[in-house]
Amino acid sequence: MTPILAEFIGTAVMILLGGGVVANVVLSGTKGHNSGWIVIATAWAVAVFVGVTIAGPYSGAHLNCAVTLSVLIMGKLSVSAALSYMLAQLAGAMVGAFFVWAMYKDHFDQTQDAGAKQAVFCTAPAIKNLPRNLLSEIIGTFVLIFTILHFKDAELDSTTPIGLGSIGALPVTFLVWAIGLSLGGTTGYAINPARDLGPRIIHALVPIKNKASFNADYAWVPVFGPFIGSALAAGLYLCIH
Repeated sequence: MTPILAEFIGTAVMILLGGGVVANVVLSGTKGHNSGWIVIATAWAVAVFVGVTIAGPYSGAHLNCAVTLSVLIMGKLSVSAALSYMLAQLAGAMVGAFFVWAMYKDHFDQTQDAGAKQAVFCTAPAIKNLPRNLLSEIIGTFVLIFTILHFKDAELDSTTPIGLGSIGALPVTFLVWAIGLSLGGTTGYAINPARDLGPRIIHALVPIKNKASFNADYAWVPVFGPFIGSALAAGLYLCIH
């Protein structure tokens, strides 16, 4: 599998599972209706684990434009490769979101709350305050990227790496889980431009009764916030190492 295809498939599966858990919790008539935030945060973390497991051997499993930006800043990826990764992530997120809608369409039809239906696809602030919402996304993404940059491969000794396979995806899984539970209450912790923008576009395109607007006055926050947080994290890492 090529790195670009791996980013596409890994992101699509991650969004399928992550968007799927939100649909299961917030849409009317599902088996998991009203099961709560802990269910959403946990399943999103596991969704990241699955996506990283799929894409990791082929692309390093960025699955996130903010991660790709940090790798670019670190000088480990060319501009053209970084843009290709980001486009694959955006496309994968759109495909994953489309299949969530297709699977849960009957429940979308039964749900009256337009905001709940939009929440399956993208984030929204609990209290709208754009500067503070932007800060929330910057901080959440900073923690994500700065921590990821400190991950080290396991070694038997100083010269012998240990291939951990899927187990190597566990640190980022716990990291995303912690961010969701600790820092996700303000904006829903997009911390990934592709994760928010791609599904938001699908929400605007597919037929949904009583649909909320694209919310363009907020939609830039979960795009620019993660990019800023990523740049700050990578910059600090380079300054102190």
